[in-house]
Amino acid sequence: MKRGKKITVILITGIVALMTAACGQKNNTGENLILNEDVEKKSIVLFAPMERTKPDAKNVARTAFDNTIIMAEEKLNLTVEYNTYTAKDYQEKSYDDVALDRIRNHMDDFYLLNPDVLQKTGAEGRLADLSGLDCAKNLREVVKTANTVDGKLVGIPQEVVVYGLFINKDMFDEYGLALPNTPDEFMECCRVFKENGIETPIGANRWWLETFVFAQAYADLYNGGNTAAEIEALNNGERKYSDYMRPGFEYLKELIDLGYIDAEKAYVSEAIDGEGADFLAQKTPIVMAYWGAANAETAYGKPDFNLQVIGFPSERGQMPVMSMTGISVLENSEHLEDTMAVMEVILSDEALQAYSETNKVISPSKNVEVDCIPALKPLNDLVNSGTYVLASNAGMKVEQWGNTCLIVRELLNGASVDECMEEFDRLQEESLQ
Repeated sequence: MKRGKKITVILITGIVALMTAACGQKNNTGENLILNEDVEKKSIVLFAPMERTKPDAKNVARTAFDNTIIMAEEKLNLTVEYNTYTAKDYQEKSYDDVALDRIRNHMDDFYLLNPDVLQKTGAEGRLADLSGLDCAKNLREVVKTANTVDGKLVGIPQEVVVYGLFINKDMFDEYGLALPNTPDEFMECCRVFKENGIETPIGANRWWLETFVFAQAYADLYNGGNTAAEIEALNNGERKYSDYMRPGFEYLKELIDLGYIDAEKAYVSEAIDGEGADFLAQKTPIVMAYWGAANAETAYGKPDFNLQVIGFPSERGQMPVMSMTGISVLENSEHLEDTMAVMEVILSDEALQAYSETNKVISPSKNVEVDCIPALKPLNDLVNSGTYVLASNAGMKVEQWGNTCLIVRELLNGASVDECMEEFDRLQEESLQ
């Protein structure tokens, strides 16, 4: 396929999945984005945490995304240029920090966004309404719920991101442990592992421990039949987010205090890079990750043990946690018509079918279904039955995923549960004002 001159992007530290940079980062050192502003005439610009400068790298998720982009390029006779960024470590700006700055400065045409940036920039009126696209008519309701801000659908993902507990079933069998359903059962499994010489039963990183909190905080809200009324009570201040969050934070604090989680290591560890080696070496039996990590060879796709992916412990049993990324279009994009046309192609059922078959993920389209690998069947069965919690819901005035991630990080850094709850109360008060 012939191409003109490209925007050149040098990615300093390699490719990572979007959700490994899943919330805002306060530190502002390091700019890993280097651009050559030489652009061909017929092109639009995407900002995403993946690039095309390393075609030989084995990254199935990137390949699936690239393939849908190529479909659009060929059908529409244009070129999609990639800008990208990856933080070197926890001291640098996160992908979210950079994306937020680029949106506010109108630097690209469309973006692959995490839920916190999507909700924030959507509320600022910086993202286009996608509800009029033909592809939007095929979306699952949960996708619309998660990505609708002030009545506007401001993001559409290519997959529904589901988080679960990744379990070394062989280690559970070795100690005669059943897979846990409730918080008490999970705690007992950790106790047995610890007493049998497993130094840290739970491998953790600085991004994903909030999944434990969400499972316990919102199991009833999303599965009790009164979701809309409870969210409205939170939005108008009749109910407090801190009342929902407290049990999960207290539970997480207990896991840390008992030595089941290494808080100091988790605080500075990148997702999968921090805990992945020990999990694959069977030094720790439990980690948390997103659905696609079970398929990717760069993550947990080829373990030397029986891998099972289950929901997080809650009083309602195992609970998947869902968080929606989204592909969003800049409201005042210079190439708005062409960008919307690309969105129609890459989010069509045809493209999503190809994407989902490559990645073996849950599609945002209600018309697309793909068989999952056996390890993911327990999680898949729960999602298909409608059992899950949303960790990102743009209908909540207090943004959930990013804020909870940051507050969990304060817990890892020594804050008390009460101090964490005070931060939720402060955020809620700000939203009411």
